[in-house]
Amino acid sequence: MQLRNLLPATTRTARLVAGGTALAAVVGGTVAFTALEKDVTVDADGTRTELNVFGGTVADVLERQGIEVGPHDIVAPSADTEVDDGTGIVVRYGRQLALTLDGERRTYWTTARTVDEALADLDVRADGAKLSASRSQPLGRAGLALDVVTPKQAVVVADGQERAVTTTAVDVTALLAETGVVVRPGDEVSVDTALRVSPGLRVQVVRVDRSRSTEQVALAHGSRTEQTGDLFRGEREVATAGVDGSKTITFDDVFRDGVRVAHDPVGETVDVQPVEEVVRVGTKERPKPAPAPAPARAAAPAQTASSGGGGGSVGGGVDSLNWSALAACESGGNPGIVSASGKYHGLYQFSVSTWRAVGGSGLPSQASASEQTYRAKLLYQRAGAGQWPVCGKRL
Repeated sequence: MQLRNLLPATTRTARLVAGGTALAAVVGGTVAFTALEKDVTVDADGTRTELNVFGGTVADVLERQGIEVGPHDIVAPSADTEVDDGTGIVVRYGRQLALTLDGERRTYWTTARTVDEALADLDVRADGAKLSASRSQPLGRAGLALDVVTPKQAVVVADGQERAVTTTAVDVTALLAETGVVVRPGDEVSVDTALRVSPGLRVQVVRVDRSRSTEQVALAHGSRTEQTGDLFRGEREVATAGVDGSKTITFDDVFRDGVRVAHDPVGETVDVQPVEEVVRVGTKERPKPAPAPAPARAAAPAQTASSGGGGGSVGGGVDSLNWSALAACESGGNPGIVSASGKYHGLYQFSVSTWRAVGGSGLPSQASASEQTYRAKLLYQRAGAGQWPVCGKRL
């Protein structure tokens, strides 16, 4: 037992040396391990993480953390930078922003994390603008489609008013709705309602109204002639008096802002048929004039106004009347004159029917002045000076 417990001094010393050597190796290794360890901070899009790493590059640190970066991401310092104790690594992820600004679409990459930051990065002035998303809305890694309509000055003219407005309406349809202008079917708009609103745009709405109206107009009567053997050649008489008729015309009317611009007939109805005038024209040959009494011929040497006096005697004071004055007033003393209407003839402007009523034949204007005066005296005996309502007072 004692021999087993006793060890030679040299052996015990060797074991102590060996143990001391091993301890020194352990202590030295710990110091070296501690010297390689570094404190690093990683800020990945605002998420901060503190790490203890054993050297390497920024790319090594990000890989160990499972952080993948793409071509549109930002890493600072650069991925190949060696890390030191206290190194701060910042990662900002790129996000795709599909921006439609006043109808013009463009795609951007940005590291902004909200809509407001993105607009600021892109220098888009959106004061008073209409946005399809809230300014505070985050931009996710998947990106965002954003529609921005900036305010614009425009003019709307409708219903007699001209209004200047500041609008964020996208197109003309929205602009009209915003200003309370309702476009009815048939109204005219000066520009396409799908047109996007641009600065200084002027839109005019014309109210178009359609209606029907009627007008009554006269229908002129026609006229025709008929030949008759009951009248002498040159004689005419109205067998049927002409009477105008009437008709109603219907029109399609178009009004633009209250002003009628079209008045087109679309139909008509005859209300009263016109009555055609029928004129009978004589074809009978005239008889030769009967010879005038001898005294009457002696008293009428010439076919002039002075021939108005004399004529056959009828007695009773009629012969002494101023027949020359009457003839001068009625015909200018011309026994062959015929009125423009063809109805009145000679010195005393007999109608054919009156001439025949006092025994004349043929036309008065073809008879001698003496015979005309004689027949005028006979007419006076029967009816007085009223046969000549204007000139009879000269007798």
